[in-house]
Amino acid sequence: MLSKVVIANRGEIALRILRACRELGIKTVAVHSSADRELKHVRLADESVCIGPPPSANSYLNIPAVISAAELTDAIAIHPGYGFLSEHADFAEQVEKSGFVFIGPRSDTIRLMGDKVSAIKAMKEAGVPCVPGSDGVLDEDIDLHLRLAQDIGYPVIIKASGGGGGRGMRVVRSEETLASAISLTRSEAGAAFGNDQVYMEKYLENPRHIEFQVLADSYGNAIHLGERDCSIQRRHQKMIEEAPAPGLPSGRRDEIGERCAEACREISYRGAGTFEFLYENGEFYFIEMNTRLQVEHPVTELITGIDIVREQLRIAAGEPLSYSQKDIRIQGHAMECRINAEDPDSFLPSPGMISRYHAPGGPGVRVDTHIYSGYRVPPYYDSMIGKLISFSDSRKSAMARMRMALDEIIIDGIKTNIPLHKTLLNDSIFQKGSVNIHYLEKKLGMC
Repeated sequence: MLSKVVIANRGEIALRILRACRELGIKTVAVHSSADRELKHVRLADESVCIGPPPSANSYLNIPAVISAAELTDAIAIHPGYGFLSEHADFAEQVEKSGFVFIGPRSDTIRLMGDKVSAIKAMKEAGVPCVPGSDGVLDEDIDLHLRLAQDIGYPVIIKASGGGGGRGMRVVRSEETLASAISLTRSEAGAAFGNDQVYMEKYLENPRHIEFQVLADSYGNAIHLGERDCSIQRRHQKMIEEAPAPGLPSGRRDEIGERCAEACREISYRGAGTFEFLYENGEFYFIEMNTRLQVEHPVTELITGIDIVREQLRIAAGEPLSYSQKDIRIQGHAMECRINAEDPDSFLPSPGMISRYHAPGGPGVRVDTHIYSGYRVPPYYDSMIGKLISFSDSRKSAMARMRMALDEIIIDGIKTNIPLHKTLLNDSIFQKGSVNIHYLEKKLGMC
């Protein structure tokens, strides 16, 4: 097993990784910005190293500083968590070349799946269903583009090949605006991602967002852990996730899940990953793969009983998967609400001192957070300060436990989005399941 791991992240996920390391007897090194000296995982880690000032570019995104911290502390491996450098192929490559273990996929795999065009090509070759589209990057032939869009059928969506997180995309509903949409998306993609290549896909009007969790080792073994429904979104950012997806036939779960596992074998994937799909009219359409740990991994852990972070560490240490597909049993229902330090109406960030914090409890309630009474939420990073997770034998019961947990939790001194979560949990349409990705924005009057 790895003897010492650098945790190259912050907040709740850094604490989650630290706990998994401790359980396995692995020593930890917390790297942090000067604004994060009081984070809980920094206090609990065996060692800590300040790697720069508050701005992410000068600390958590500073590749030389992170690798230097590993060298300074004689660490063996680096866990990137999610966000920051977790899907940065050059970072993974430099970690490997510096003689450390990157706890995640190989750099060439991250590069392959990070480019949406190459990812779609690889998935089609592996038999994973994809959205009808251009099957490659768009060139400069606008007449060809017009014919292609007509064949696909309007509306279509123009996407940046190097994009992600809901950025670098534009919906086109008529041929009159196609050329300008391609040009604008190219310009935005070049500025945002350093890659101005774009491609075209059919735009699905009312899909759900369903994703499959996978695990794969270095010996060609790969399994799936079922699916999650992440359709409650605002500006392409997930707010509530649940597993399993309401109303999805188990046969479809097995079919698509096995295709995802087979795709992992085809591309020699290693570690934890997530295949994201749009689901409409009973059909799945691959959109991207996240080559890292997901924010919403706890709901999958609760319905399968598998510690995904512990498996990441074991795989990185060169051990085979602890489970085969026949070992996976999906039982009960789990739900996660992302708790953000933000105004529930305007969604503006709300940094500041937490004067009082009380965690909810009771059967089937889990809280993943780094906050405590007296902790000051800094203004420099993502507003998420925790995840509230409920689990029970049915979706109805899991929702009831989530409502109780939202009523019990106390976070004073700053504003949070807890009131919005309470509203959603009492929404009759959400309670029925199967809401699409546009539902929340329509409910908020954003569409």
